Formats: sequence, structure tokens, C-alpha cells
Amino acid sequence: MAEGLLRSLYGERYEVFSAGTKPSGVNPNSTEVMKEIGIDISNHYSKNVKDFINEDFDYVITVCSGARETCPFFPGGKKQIHKDFDDPSSFSGNKEEVLNKFREIRDKLKEWIEEFFNEKK
Repeated sequence: MAEGLLRSLYGERYEVFSAGTKPSGVNPNSTEVMKEIGIDISNHYSKNVKDFINEDFDYVITVCSGARETCPFFPGGKKQIHKDFDDPSSFSGNKEEVLNKFREIRDKLKEWIEEFFNEKK
């Protein structure tokens, strides 16, 4: 969701990549709740952080505590930033309860991204 939001909001200023420590595919609930706000991430796919380890980045951003603890060091990352968000895929409940958790995290991500990257103008 973070990649989709960043591309949608700031894609004209930044090249955006997303990867995980244990890539497993894009959660269909993520695709559904992003579509609700007009962002199509259906063509996104999971990538491994190891694929980017030797790349240069202005920012390396982790958005969950597990990633912060297990993410490798990126020597080409000019600035390392961490913001802790709950992993909505770990939430259980009926379909609507689960979607509500995804919406909550999507909205928190969007708010944080707008706040952080608006300061970078």
C-alpha cells in the first residue's frame, strides 16, 4: 500500500520501489482498499529487499517493526527512516472487520506519507 500511495502522491518527484524481507505476494485486501481510493495496485508484485541491496536511494523507509529488525543495511541509502505500522494481514475477523483494518492502516500510511513528504518540498 505504501508504494501505491507514494507513486500516486509523489511519483512525479520520486522513483518508488517496495520490497519485503519475506515477499509473499500482494494481499488481495490491500488491492481492494487501495482501489476504493482510486489507486490500482493490481499489477504490483512482491520483491525481495536483497534485490535492491546495492542500489543508491535517497530514503530507505521501513513501515513495520518486523522489517526494522530484519531489514538489511542499505549502504546506498542516504537516509534511513522507520515508521511503525501494524501489519493488517495479521488481523483476524470477518471480511468486513479485516477490510476495516486494512482501511485504517491505508489511511494512517497516507497521512504519514503526506506529512513526511510535504516537508521535503
